[in-house]
Amino acid sequence: MPFKLINDAGGQAYELKDGQTLILGRASSSDIPVFDPTISRRHAEVSGTATAVKVKDLGSSNGTFVNGAQVQEANVNDGDVVTFGKVPFRVAFIEPVAAPPPEPNAPRASSAVPRASATILRELPMSKVSGPLSTVFRATSLAEAKAETAAAKGESKTEKRLALLLEVSKGLSRVADAEALFDKITQFVFEIMDVDRVTIELIDASGERVPKISRERSGVVAARSVPKTIARKVADAKVAVLSDNASEDERFGGQSIVMQSVRSAMCAPLIGSGDQVLGVLYVDNLTATQRFGDEDLDFLIAFSNIAAVALENSRFAERIRRETIVRSNFERFFAPTLAAKIAGDGEQVKLGGEKKTIAILFSDIRGFTSLSETMNPDDVASLLSEYFSVMVEIVFRHGGTLDKFIGDAVMAQWGAPIASADDADRAMAAAVDMLGELKELNAKWKEQKRPEMQVGIGLNYGESFAGYIGSDRRLEYTVIGDAVNISSRLCAQAEGGEILLTESMKKALSTPPKMTEKGSLELKGRKKPMPVYSVIP
Repeated sequence: MPFKLINDAGGQAYELKDGQTLILGRASSSDIPVFDPTISRRHAEVSGTATAVKVKDLGSSNGTFVNGAQVQEANVNDGDVVTFGKVPFRVAFIEPVAAPPPEPNAPRASSAVPRASATILRELPMSKVSGPLSTVFRATSLAEAKAETAAAKGESKTEKRLALLLEVSKGLSRVADAEALFDKITQFVFEIMDVDRVTIELIDASGERVPKISRERSGVVAARSVPKTIARKVADAKVAVLSDNASEDERFGGQSIVMQSVRSAMCAPLIGSGDQVLGVLYVDNLTATQRFGDEDLDFLIAFSNIAAVALENSRFAERIRRETIVRSNFERFFAPTLAAKIAGDGEQVKLGGEKKTIAILFSDIRGFTSLSETMNPDDVASLLSEYFSVMVEIVFRHGGTLDKFIGDAVMAQWGAPIASADDADRAMAAAVDMLGELKELNAKWKEQKRPEMQVGIGLNYGESFAGYIGSDRRLEYTVIGDAVNISSRLCAQAEGGEILLTESMKKALSTPPKMTEKGSLELKGRKKPMPVYSVIP
């Protein structure tokens, strides 16, 4: 006795004949395919008998029900309702109709039940992109692009899309901020394509895909990511894909596709320079299958190429902006060449600090307090500014780092954050130049009838802590430790026009200048006297 299973909501109807067994499930290979997230791939077995329909659950996740009662196996009759997961089918008896006698030589009709058509999937390697829309990358104007595609089939539609792509290219090229760029991309996609949702994911340094934006056509933020199986396929194989029913596509067997009720879907990689995959651009339709065609995929590929270029430009602009800010900040304390190196490779500077072997220089004006008492404040500031400008230039000229000004003292160091083999030699050369150029300053000031200055300098070489010190409101890069304290104490002991250095500094010099041993000095905070050497240029 023939029966029918009828799904009134979905418009599906399947005929069951005596002795016929069909598999109902979510897989496209099922005899009765039902594309719903509550349906298992092999959900139930339905058999036709002479008097009824036999239903057998195949271990489905969401169960099989007859007239609301869950069953493992049952016979159902005309008028009963069988619910698979949450999809109801009505059982209806088919009144037999006498078939007309066959015409002579007519082919014998097949009794086989037609199966659902297989899901269409198109994969297009990004390296082989071609077609009318690719002319947008060669054209210098919209008129030129139209001329190249004038003979193409569907000329008006192609022209319109070329015009749109050129406008997209102009629009995205004007956006520098990454977040604004993502918003602009999704806005263009919704204006151009018949999609319900747009999602962009980028690949981070560890190779993980990170969602950046996901929007529904209504403007609502979609709390969904790109189905993993689709994103993995696109990013790993560098192919653009189109599926007319992603939930049934056997190449995309992931649960995320089913749970998100994805019907039609397209996805293209965002490929930057060096053939590097930056991320993926994904669009889908949640309401209908077979919504996208080959031309839509070609268009998405062209769009993703433009978006990838815009993304790289945005990243480049951000890097330039950041490096400019970092470099301008660093140039206040580091030599310009060193500042450029740090800005270009921030990995060399470890936040929090580290131990470094450095050469430390302290320079202090002798008798400055008494000197300033005889001058008005403006003259003191002018004299100090001129003096400091010359001293800092000397430090930078020898590749050093200005650590700080301490009143009328200058503290500089060589070796942090980036060390060189000749740090000690550079520090010594800077100290000698300081005394030499101070003589020239004093000669000029004498002619101007301004006060002259004398400075003492202390040099040491040793291990210190180098890093960012301060509070949440203010941080500064500095060096601290015993080696720094010793250099400061030596500076305090030095006479005007004298450079004092420790034995460790002397040993670190590859070409030491002429010096005399000053004996062992007792320095504040030291239990034993230290051997000290004096350099008088």
